[in-house]
Amino acid sequence: MPVRGRRPLGSPDARQAVLDAARELFAERGFERTTMRAVAARAGVDPALIYHYFGDKDGLLFAALQPPEDAATVFAGLAGAAAGRTGEELVRRLIGLWEERPEIREQMAAILRTGLSHDRAGRLLRDILSSFILAGLGDFLAGDRRELRAALIGSHIGGLMLARYILEVPGVAAATPEDLVQAVGPVIQHYLTGRFAT
Repeated sequence: MPVRGRRPLGSPDARQAVLDAARELFAERGFERTTMRAVAARAGVDPALIYHYFGDKDGLLFAALQPPEDAATVFAGLAGAAAGRTGEELVRRLIGLWEERPEIREQMAAILRTGLSHDRAGRLLRDILSSFILAGLGDFLAGDRRELRAALIGSHIGGLMLARYILEVPGVAAATPEDLVQAVGPVIQHYLTGRFAT
């Protein structure tokens, strides 16, 4: 049986292997108990490669919590959604992405697990997701209480992913994608444009 060696410095999949290993270990052990050596060992790379790509453990954590590049595609063309249906369309696209692209779903689930593993990771994930949502949905958010609106959208979408794919809550896990779109879409629409009590 061949022994798997370390990935060569700078190989195309080495960076992704490090990120995958970091997400797993951060989720399993938390930020404080995860060492760069352990990440390197799990990824099959030299520890120096982690410092080359990410600088330090904080840089690695920041990179590990970034949404996948393909996730931003859910925002493209939302302006074409029927009036008052942007929330529905957003949920339809997100669930479609999670259902049709298991690698993205697994990456997002790993990001959520990492964010839940430690206070520092949680704070960083909140900041990253808030910026991501504001950048993607800024044109669709009502002018008042934008930070609250973005936070509610992120909380609801994150909770949906947690319930369906990580905890596998029976009703949510068994629901059809369209059932979820019809149930969650109007709530997201309210967060986008609805009136909030003052």
